[in-house]
Amino acid sequence: METVKGWRSDWRFPTALLCINGFFSTVKPVEPFLIPFMTGPDKNLTTEQVNNQIFPVWTYSYLSVLVPVFLLTDWLRYKPVVIFQCINLLITTSMLLWTNGVPAMQAMQFFYGVVTASEVAYFAYIYSVIDVKRFRKATSYSRSVQLLGYTVGSVLGQLLVSFDLMSYKNMLVLTLALISVALLACCFLPMPRQSMFFHRRHTGQNTATGDMKGDDDGSGDAKRQTRRSNGSLEERTGENVAEEEDGGKVLNEKGRKAEESCGQVLIQLWRDFCHCYSSRQLLYWSVWWAMATCGYNQTTNYVQVLWEHVQPSQNYSIYNGGVEAVSGLMSAATAYGIGHIEVRWEQWGELALGGFSGLGAAALFAMTFIGNIWVCYTGYVVFKCLYMLLITIAMYQIAADLSMERYALVFGANNFVALALQTIITSVVVDSRGLGLAIIPQVCYRKSIRNTCRAFILPLNADTHLFALPQFTIYASYFLVIAVVFSLRGLFTIRRVTTSKRGTTPSDKSEPPGFVEHRL
Repeated sequence: METVKGWRSDWRFPTALLCINGFFSTVKPVEPFLIPFMTGPDKNLTTEQVNNQIFPVWTYSYLSVLVPVFLLTDWLRYKPVVIFQCINLLITTSMLLWTNGVPAMQAMQFFYGVVTASEVAYFAYIYSVIDVKRFRKATSYSRSVQLLGYTVGSVLGQLLVSFDLMSYKNMLVLTLALISVALLACCFLPMPRQSMFFHRRHTGQNTATGDMKGDDDGSGDAKRQTRRSNGSLEERTGENVAEEEDGGKVLNEKGRKAEESCGQVLIQLWRDFCHCYSSRQLLYWSVWWAMATCGYNQTTNYVQVLWEHVQPSQNYSIYNGGVEAVSGLMSAATAYGIGHIEVRWEQWGELALGGFSGLGAAALFAMTFIGNIWVCYTGYVVFKCLYMLLITIAMYQIAADLSMERYALVFGANNFVALALQTIITSVVVDSRGLGLAIIPQVCYRKSIRNTCRAFILPLNADTHLFALPQFTIYASYFLVIAVVFSLRGLFTIRRVTTSKRGTTPSDKSEPPGFVEHRL
């Protein structure tokens, strides 16, 4: 019993359970083949229905529930929302398997938006139950297993489709079984006693922030870190029985005093928000984060529709799983490798954001206008790797001078802005109630002013036909604008740093000690 109790009190126990949940909930063999499944005989939907009526619901759902889920996650202390996410994932997969028709698929997309919004609980949970100095390892593990799960799911789906071992519906049944394992694992997660805002420990908050910065500077107090790491999990989860017997009443009383009202939490959130974004450097990185994440989500949501349009006469969709697996592995390798490269990102980072965003825009233009499926596959892999590279750099830079509480706040705010932008683009460009643009360039017959608004400026025939502007041209142009803005900003930053270095005279370094003492 002592061995089991000691193992449960170790930081590896909740981390392992969370990783099991993260892995099995992301192994989805049918996901790379979602468009062929929905437009095939199983669902019998058209590509236009999927593109213009069903997929936009996910964006609207995600945006509408993101803030309530974020606040509920903190108020309920993470674990219930992690379980809630698995339940919604089961509902989503079940509806995809057993329901038909556009309204049912729209409802399925709504529940999937709730799943995506609940993902904040998955990443925030681990910070509430382990010691600060374990954050980096735990974050690495929890993110890595998700990428591994996506890759395994893509490879598994590719094998099942290539060798005709399982139908799409049977693959969904397999997915339901895997999600059930994830749900079972998260039920055994220890319940945190504290959260970032509603149930925080005021006495330890500053210490935690200070310890984290002390570790980064190499000047942390070793004794203090040892004491905090040894007692961290028992203190945060309440698994230690002796502590509950001897000091349970005192802790409960302190907990009640530490709990914040909703109004106080919102005021504190606003103050933290204003404080974080008062840094101009953080603001620039956050602007790129929001804009690029918006474009990335929009591209990945509709890339399978693009693949279906490029070569409709040949069944190249059987390779979708392999492409997703390759892009996942290369993205993970790129994100991991950038962490071991020593670059002064505060000087060169904005230029890197602009330059690599330009390469991503070029990949999207190639995918749109070169009618070759292998160019589309290659462009998608390049685009995804570049985004994962840059978002990793952005995370490093934003998290450099922030406490974990404020990092979660900035992360959520950036994603909310990205979703707001994505909602605007979806409603105007994709939704059938808006322009409802096609995925690829095509010729359309001019029948009304509505078709004229949907069409490109340059007509193929001034009387009858117009060249329709495709969705992916919008996305590529969007990344081109990002590239131009941040390249100019990066060149300005480099020029400013170079000028400031030239303006520094060597006399400052050779002042006699007496002069320095007199000045002090």
